[in-house]
Amino acid sequence: MSSSPEKKKKKLAEELPSTRQTNPTPSLPDELLTSCIARLSRLYYPTLSLVSKSFRSLLSSPELYKARSLSSRTETCIYLCLESSSDSRWFTLCRKPDKTVTKDDVSKNKKNNDDVSKKKSTSYVLSKLPALHSPPAVFSGLVSVGSDIYNIRSSSNVSVLDCRFHTWRKAPSLPVELMALSACAVDEKIYVAGIHGESLKNASKVLDARTQTWDHVVSIPCSLTRRGALNMRSVCIDGKPHVATDDGVVCYNSQEGKWELGEAKMGSFRFSDSYCEVENVLYSVCNGTLRWYDGEVNVWRSLEGLVGLPKFLPGVSVRLCDYGGNMVVVWDKNMLSSGQKKILCAEIALERRGVCEIWGGVEWIDHVLTVPIGYYIVKALSATV
Repeated sequence: MSSSPEKKKKKLAEELPSTRQTNPTPSLPDELLTSCIARLSRLYYPTLSLVSKSFRSLLSSPELYKARSLSSRTETCIYLCLESSSDSRWFTLCRKPDKTVTKDDVSKNKKNNDDVSKKKSTSYVLSKLPALHSPPAVFSGLVSVGSDIYNIRSSSNVSVLDCRFHTWRKAPSLPVELMALSACAVDEKIYVAGIHGESLKNASKVLDARTQTWDHVVSIPCSLTRRGALNMRSVCIDGKPHVATDDGVVCYNSQEGKWELGEAKMGSFRFSDSYCEVENVLYSVCNGTLRWYDGEVNVWRSLEGLVGLPKFLPGVSVRLCDYGGNMVVVWDKNMLSSGQKKILCAEIALERRGVCEIWGGVEWIDHVLTVPIGYYIVKALSATV
């Protein structure tokens, strides 16, 4: 009895050499893959990390950031610190691809006289950093230098968030404990002003981020500000650290090694945490609107334009941050019915028009995060990565 056609096919297949491919298409060499990813904006890295474990490992490798540096692909990245009564959380701004444009988006764009056809189908979100044991933070003790964010606390502890690898490390502790401290950075040096815990006298220290050593800076003299000023806010203007107190503004002259009186009109920004410096101009929020100040004009003026940006109501937390010459504005909106809070973000393009005018153009506005209502915004910072 002859074999069935199926059995003949099976026997023939067993006798012939296997034609099945044993060598699948080889993956890209590691060096080439690293070079390709290094050319992408960091805004896309959180999405890429979802591809596989190997991608997550590559995105946090020293080789990738060496390649970014060699190809001059470093960029400004935004980080946001949120805190509740129980923990601190850190987020980074990233791009969410393939957003579906909804009818609400179209209506909103039409209301703002935007050309819907020119809108890109992407949006911004805040991506939570991998699980980290993040130390508590306060607005005035957070400052960025290069790719690092320093968290300086009154207990003298100093922690550093490495924004390349999203890891914490310890930095040299403050030589003395300072209360009501406030910090700002100038040329990779972090100037910290505060009150010595025991004597209640003004004290100043400077951390050289390159050498990781603390140096002594002459304290703010009582002739310029009273002893133990409890409300200090620091900012860098004209290449000098400025400290605003209840008694006025002082600035540190590093060439002469002494503190000097600054422009008193500048100091009104100290009443809130809604301020930042962008290209030597100080911006702050006052009565719900954005304003600016520089040494050339020596008076606070309203930021013009800002079509589409809301006026901030009393009680709304607003944080400002330099974004590579533009400004990022972050604010919150409580949703009491759900017990949650929206975090919203906008990018503002800044344009100087003559001496006395600066205009702000809203590049985009997005709802970037939703958190429990118990969280509040500590600070927004930029790092170069």
